[in-house]
Amino acid sequence: MPIHNSDVSKIFNQVADLLDIQNKNPFRIRAYRNAARTIAGLSRSVEDLVETGEDLTKFSGIGEDLAGKIEEIVNTGTLKLLKELKNDVPAELSQLMKVSELGPKRVRAIHAELGITTIDELEKVARDGKLQELEGFGKKTEEKILQAIERQQARGERERIKLMNAEEYTEPLMDYLKKIKGVKKVEVAGSYRRRKETVGDIDILVTCQQDADVIENFVKYEDVERVISKGKTRSSVVLRNDFQVDLRVVPEVSYGAALLYFTGSKAHNVAVRKLGIEQQLKINEYGVFQNDDRIAGRTEKEVYAQVNLPYIEPELRENNGEIDAAKKNKLPRLLTLDDLRGDLHSHTTATDGKLSLEEMANAAKALGYEYLAITEHSKRVTMVNGLDEKRLSEQIKQIDQLNENYNGFIVLKSIEVDILKDGSLDLSDDILKELDLVICSIHYNTNLSQKEQTERVLRAMDNPYFNILAHPTGRIIGEREPYEIDIEKIMEAAKEKGCFLEINAQPDRLDLSDVYIRMAKELGLKLVISTDAHTKADLDLIRFGVYQARRGWLEKDDVLNTRSWKDLKKLLKRK
Repeated sequence: MPIHNSDVSKIFNQVADLLDIQNKNPFRIRAYRNAARTIAGLSRSVEDLVETGEDLTKFSGIGEDLAGKIEEIVNTGTLKLLKELKNDVPAELSQLMKVSELGPKRVRAIHAELGITTIDELEKVARDGKLQELEGFGKKTEEKILQAIERQQARGERERIKLMNAEEYTEPLMDYLKKIKGVKKVEVAGSYRRRKETVGDIDILVTCQQDADVIENFVKYEDVERVISKGKTRSSVVLRNDFQVDLRVVPEVSYGAALLYFTGSKAHNVAVRKLGIEQQLKINEYGVFQNDDRIAGRTEKEVYAQVNLPYIEPELRENNGEIDAAKKNKLPRLLTLDDLRGDLHSHTTATDGKLSLEEMANAAKALGYEYLAITEHSKRVTMVNGLDEKRLSEQIKQIDQLNENYNGFIVLKSIEVDILKDGSLDLSDDILKELDLVICSIHYNTNLSQKEQTERVLRAMDNPYFNILAHPTGRIIGEREPYEIDIEKIMEAAKEKGCFLEINAQPDRLDLSDVYIRMAKELGLKLVISTDAHTKADLDLIRFGVYQARRGWLEKDDVLNTRSWKDLKKLLKRK
């Protein structure tokens, strides 16, 4: 049974959760969380690394002890430490940590005072009004916890998984299918192809020679946990991670029509079919038909042409204006990964990054970038040893020295400075004015009212050195709801004041959402796509920010870091 990076990452995060609930050493807890993040971001399979005898300690945050535990998981599928922790702490408590408003301290209190171990039990005591009686809770917190539970239930029994996790399981399966003798084309459809931030299941379409035994090979794939159905041209299976995959073998003559149909969205397909009906055409997964004659269907472009539309990129297919734009020949020329010329949010070992200043710079240069902004945390973030004015001044000198070694590449002097509760910035203007750009963010006091949170950011934007608002809503997909903030008002103010907002490309965040990205475009506010990189592997995650930007209709000119540093510097200069 294969072990995926996400399997190891999940185990390490669960260990961290249970240690956190037990109130163990915070540095040990953070070590497991950092290792989980490192492993999740590796471009190579951790199973392959162990099998080939690679030194795992070369990866940031992985010491000899954690390397040994990774090998244990790969070789046995389990971790002895996790089993021991489950004997001391009910494993279900780690699920409570996923409920908004519940950190380890509150989970400990709920378990100790009320004997609660499951979300169902938590919901019952909350509805009975018993939760608010505990010290440190109150009625408002109880209401928020109930709302968070209801949101989880609304997502359904089979929870959608993040795009990056879906990618980890889907891409190896695609490679496996492409190697089957007689297979010609293999394509993933559905929300995965539309690059939605979460994916419910996977639809795969295959064309092949008649004698290709695709279905039989598909159900024998090593990650298959259970076969739901198996026919001559269609099969459904469930993978080990409870992820359902449907495979369809389709004839080449209707491949494009099937790909369009199964890519969706449903609303987009309905809109296209209506255009067909207006021209007395029938459009379905088998092709485009005039009476009983198939007149198109081999390619998606061919299908669109029958209703007088140009090809529409999958990321746009949400029936959110793309049909009208296509009719008027006003579809956006969507941003591509190659358009980006640098990354404006990264960390080094000076705070919570895993590589040195020079190592991060060299990694960015190797990607073909022209610049990388080093944006350490500021002093308010004490847990990661955030920089004060003195240490930032020292880093500025280090960057200046490092830049003397580069030709055609520059490390930008920056900081991720905290926006304090009153809207002031965590560092003085005297040091901020020495920087090339200033990233501003919220890490504390996230529970303010919408009015208070919005005014806090607006006051921060009045600072002449404020350039970019990082991870603007503070959400973590499926784990933490956005804080209350009027994003439209923030965007309008940013445009007026000469500030910008970030699309944080971390797959756990993807903050801004595609809806807010589209809002920014319509307001004429340019955005930044950055990785918030803490490791070399994190820099590669920029593609998820690009996917998100494309779903928000962004073109090259809509994104700041598609420009050279010379041109970018002009845009960053506040008037």
